[in-house]
Amino acid sequence: MTTESDASVQAHAGLVKPWKKRLRRYADHKTLLLMLLPGFCVFLLFHYVPLYGITIAFKQFQIREGILNSPWVGLEHFQRLFAGDGFSNAIRNTVIIALLKLVFVFPAPIILAIMLNEVRSGWFRRLVQTVSYLPHFFSWVILAGIMFTFLGTDGAFNHVMSLFGLPQHNWLLESGKFYGIIVITAIWQSVGWSSIVFFAALASIDPTLYEAAIADGAGRWRRIWHITLPGIAPTIIIMLLMYIGHFLSVGFDQVYNLTTATTSDVADILDTYVLRRLLTMDYELGAAAGIFSSVIGLGLVMLGNRLVKLYDREQGLW
Repeated sequence: MTTESDASVQAHAGLVKPWKKRLRRYADHKTLLLMLLPGFCVFLLFHYVPLYGITIAFKQFQIREGILNSPWVGLEHFQRLFAGDGFSNAIRNTVIIALLKLVFVFPAPIILAIMLNEVRSGWFRRLVQTVSYLPHFFSWVILAGIMFTFLGTDGAFNHVMSLFGLPQHNWLLESGKFYGIIVITAIWQSVGWSSIVFFAALASIDPTLYEAAIADGAGRWRRIWHITLPGIAPTIIIMLLMYIGHFLSVGFDQVYNLTTATTSDVADILDTYVLRRLLTMDYELGAAAGIFSSVIGLGLVMLGNRLVKLYDREQGLW
C-alpha cells in the first residue's frame, strides 16, 4: 500500500523529471545556444532596455533630475498631443500615405514574383531580379538626389515630356503630385528585395499541380488564380499582418528626403512631427506620439490576426 510520503516522493519526481529532460536538451545544444547569445543580448539591449524611456510620456521630464526623479503628470502630454497644432494634419497625411502604400506598394512584389515565375527565359529573369534589387542597397539620401535630378525642371523626365509636347513641371515642388511620387519611389526602392520571400514561397509549390492543370487544359491565368495564389496565400497573409503592424510608420527616410518647402503641408507625417518635437526639446510630446503610433500598430495586428483566424483558423501569426 502506498504511503503519503511515497506519493509525495513520486509527485516530486514527476515534477523534476521534465526539468531534467529540458536541462539535458539545453546541454545537448549548448553550442547553438552560445551562438544565439550575442544576438539575444543585442536584441535585449536595443529593443527591451530602451522601453523604460516611454515613461517620459507620463512625466514632466527634467534633464537634471533624470527620468526616475522627474514628477509624474499622468496623461497630460497625451492631451497636449491630441489638442496640439499640426498633429491632426500629421495623422491625416500618415494615414493617406499608409493606405496608398497598402494598396499599391504591398502587392507590387507579389505581382513581380508571379510575373517572373511565368518567365521561361532564365537570363531575363536574373536580369530583372538584379536590376530590381539594386535600389534597396542605396540610402534614401542617394535615391532622393536621383529623383530631384530626374524630376527637376531640367531633368530627363521633363525633356521626354517636351518631346511629346506636354507641359514641363518641377514635380517635387508640387504638393498635388507628392503622394504619387512617394508611392512610385517606394515601389522602385522595395519591389525587388521584397519579392524574395514570395519567390521562396513560389518555389515550394508542387510542380505536378501545374502539370496536371495543363493536362486539364487550364490556361496561364487559371493556373495563377487556382494554383499560384492559393499556394502563396499563407505567406501573403503573414507578410500583410507584419506590414499593417507598421501601418503608421510610412517611411521617415523617404518622406524626409523628398520633402520640399512647398510640399511640407502634405509631407508632414507622424515621424517628422515627432522629430520636430525632439528638436524643440519637447521629449514628452515626442514620446507620447511614439506610444500612440505603437499602440495603433499593435491594435491593427491583433485585429488583422483575429480576422484571419475567422477566415481560416490555421492561418495567422498566433
